[in-house]
Amino acid sequence: MDKNYALDAFAALSQSTRLDVFRLLIQAGDTGMSAGEIGEALNVRQNTMSANLSILARSGLIRSAREGRSIRYFAAMEGIRGLLAFLMEDCCGGRPELCQPFLNEIACTCVTPTPERLT
Repeated sequence: MDKNYALDAFAALSQSTRLDVFRLLIQAGDTGMSAGEIGEALNVRQNTMSANLSILARSGLIRSAREGRSIRYFAAMEGIRGLLAFLMEDCCGGRPELCQPFLNEIACTCVTPTPERLT
């Protein structure tokens, strides 16, 4: 992950509703949630939710899958792992291989990782 990608991810998470959406999708795990379910859970209007989901998807922190006429959203664990790895890149005196056990431990595998992005 490069610096610009990390900045996009942090910018996406720097807004209250988007942070709430991201945390909610982490909790939902591999079942994910539809945009309507997310909006209802957070009491956010559909058009506002759509804009926030789009920003999170472009940042690589969430992914989507079409289910008939609706779209289900999931936390994108690969994007989360990439962001964590970027943050830890220079730890341990610039020897990231020493931090790998820690990164492996904190990288939740409860959601199937995928590099998919909503475009």
